[in-house]
Amino acid sequence: MTMTTIFKTLIFILAVCSIAFADERPNLVLIIADDMNWDDCGAYGHPSIRTPNIDSLAKTGLKFNHAYLTISSCSPSRSSIITGKYPHNTGAEQLHWPLPAGSKTFAGELKKAGYYTAAAGKWHLGDAVRDHFNKIYDASTAGFVLPSGKDGKKPKMIAQKPSGCEDWEIALDERPKDKPFFMWLAALDPHRAYSEGALDPPHKDSEVIVPPHLPDTPDVRKDLRMYYDEIGRLDQYVGKVLAKLEAQGVAQNTVVLFITDNGRPFPRDKTTLYDGGIRTPWLVRWPAKIRAGQTSDALVSSVDIAATFLQLADVNAESFPHEGVSFADVLDDPTAKHRTYAFAEDHWHDYEDQCRAVMTQQHKLIRNDYEDLAATPSADAGRALTWQDMLRLEKENKLTEAQRACLIAPRPKWELFDLQRDPGEINNLAADPSYSAVRAKLEAALSKWSEKTNDYLPSRRTPDEFDRVTGAPDHSVRVRPRKSKLETFGTNGKY
Repeated sequence: MTMTTIFKTLIFILAVCSIAFADERPNLVLIIADDMNWDDCGAYGHPSIRTPNIDSLAKTGLKFNHAYLTISSCSPSRSSIITGKYPHNTGAEQLHWPLPAGSKTFAGELKKAGYYTAAAGKWHLGDAVRDHFNKIYDASTAGFVLPSGKDGKKPKMIAQKPSGCEDWEIALDERPKDKPFFMWLAALDPHRAYSEGALDPPHKDSEVIVPPHLPDTPDVRKDLRMYYDEIGRLDQYVGKVLAKLEAQGVAQNTVVLFITDNGRPFPRDKTTLYDGGIRTPWLVRWPAKIRAGQTSDALVSSVDIAATFLQLADVNAESFPHEGVSFADVLDDPTAKHRTYAFAEDHWHDYEDQCRAVMTQQHKLIRNDYEDLAATPSADAGRALTWQDMLRLEKENKLTEAQRACLIAPRPKWELFDLQRDPGEINNLAADPSYSAVRAKLEAALSKWSEKTNDYLPSRRTPDEFDRVTGAPDHSVRVRPRKSKLETFGTNGKY
């Protein structure tokens, strides 16, 4: 055998080894619902909403019972997930603020490590990190950004591809077949605005379960029923993704993580730090490594996803500054502990606000920094049937104290809840002497986290862009596209 032949043989062996190594690394798929409550699916106990494909993720994988987001607002939540940082450290903590130039993302790190990376559906991250993906299938912003309206007509948030999931299968079909891949699959469902026909057959008003913080009226039931229908439509696309992975023969070594970006787009849910705003479904399927039908009580946070995906992909994260902790050990052993505390924050989302929260599996402490402001729901919820019904009932003195929570100003500085005894977070225990030790422990944890992450109270407030009662836009303040944090405050950091 000549030296040339030996050399060619070695090159061939190295190439084969390289391909084998690439094939051994798991594929990664992150599916992000848009404005879906953590327990609005069968996997988490909802008896009415039809979600057989989401439920199958729990039946064939691992279900986390205590998972939290870092914020209850759409684009800031996504920016936090993809950077592995808490929102106040991303430079994109307010709604519609783009990630700053120079931001590092775990998608970019995966791409550099040889992964094919694609995003399909809702983008909402700005232009600076687009090149962190090999390809982006971008859903219309009309599905989540209120247009200005034409000829005096009332504007609506309806995208040309209303689900935002229409390109998910295409993204999987068009990927190169010789590389491991990461897919960022972001739905528009079940984001408002709602319209009939999202699901066939639709859910029935009689199937709706009205949470205690909302009044049980025909309009509220209709509003929730259309929200259910969009979850059902999303579920169908989840099923298509799972079927496509099977058809391509890659399902066994593909990690599928299903979450939401924030909670239900109704009063006292989205844009709040109650569980209806920041708690998330968290389902992981990985047939090659995870035994089917398991559950975990480990406390996890969306800030942990970046570190976890990089570890699973065997990517050295030393050059990737992040604030999360990998939960890969829990995938190996669902009984393993992970976090003692999870943390979340609230910033401007249509309306000004500033709150912080710390959670364990049993307790939650919320600090309202702008207690002079009511916890007004997002503007899209404010224009909808439920809020308008609540305003009518408020005038008639027919709302309960819990249902009035979004109307009250000033609100308490501190709120403490026992999540096991009071899952609806109705009874504020902050002043209860029997919970003083719990409150002190959580306050200390929140203070330590604030110091560690350089959290701060802004030096000035951001004006509301919508009327707090009607949800109508204030065009004296509102500009589209919205200016970045740097353009607004002259910095991407503390201001």
